[in-house]
Amino acid sequence: MKIYRLHILLMALVMVGLLALPFTVLAQYYPTRPVTMIVPYVAGGPTDLIARLISDKMREQLGQPIVVENLSGAGGSIGVSKVAHATPDGYTLSIGNNGSNVLGGAIYPLAFDLIRDFEPVAILASNPQVIISKKTIPAESLAELIAWLKANQKSVSVGIAGPVAAVSVVNFENLTSTHMQIVPYRGAAPAIQDLMAGQIDVMIDQLSNAVPQIKAATVRAYVVTAKNRSPAAPEIPTVDEAGLPGFYASLWSGLWAPKGTRHDIIFKINAAVRQALADPMVRRRLADVGQDVTPVDERSPEALAAFQKAEIEQWWPIAKAANLKGE
Repeated sequence: MKIYRLHILLMALVMVGLLALPFTVLAQYYPTRPVTMIVPYVAGGPTDLIARLISDKMREQLGQPIVVENLSGAGGSIGVSKVAHATPDGYTLSIGNNGSNVLGGAIYPLAFDLIRDFEPVAILASNPQVIISKKTIPAESLAELIAWLKANQKSVSVGIAGPVAAVSVVNFENLTSTHMQIVPYRGAAPAIQDLMAGQIDVMIDQLSNAVPQIKAATVRAYVVTAKNRSPAAPEIPTVDEAGLPGFYASLWSGLWAPKGTRHDIIFKINAAVRQALADPMVRRRLADVGQDVTPVDERSPEALAAFQKAEIEQWWPIAKAANLKGE
């Protein structure tokens, strides 16, 4: 009887091994065809730039092309939704930011969960925001700008392009006891064009969008919303230096896969991301527009999971208290 039971046990172990074999082989040879990376915004923006930079280098590690697909709309939630409902086989990935993958859940009615329906892969880069104004505003420092806003707040307009900018404006108003008339835009480019033309007064936007205009002196920059000055525009003081300590805000990007994607496949994608972010050309291109590459010890899937959760806990209450809604 004991021999019979041992025989049954051995047969069961063999069957388990045989059943597991195809998945092991799948992970070992993944990918065997091109991988699609969904960008939930239009081509040409900062998230799209990061996607195209890292996808070229990830191809060298994975041995297959990474096809970048732009699928914009609803603050990024349309593109994110496609990945949430994709087959979890590692062939559809989502690159997004704290607009699409954090604040989208606070201001849009989503048919998916930003945490439960995804497997985190890695944090990629972050870009501090910058407070800028049209050139005709007389204020030359942040303190002077705040005083000017308080004196003119019934008529001051602020352009916002996306949920991250909207929440930053609300947070700024709360901290400075100011109020501005919000003018929503579908993208940063038309908002900055209107700022240069004097159609709006102020913007809080990510640095990478504003660097060309700052360097061309077509807008006035006051502060970067970070602890350290940016190498892309070192002449701009930080909020701590300018008298608004702790007003930190950035637009960070990350990479996700659909929930249920095998952990060994996630590990392989993560390794390709790490190699891409270590490439000198990629780092130089990102630095030129003010993007800070994530430190090596913060590029794990676990780091992205923890950071995304912390960001939701910090920013959702502000968005909901202000009753922000998607345009």
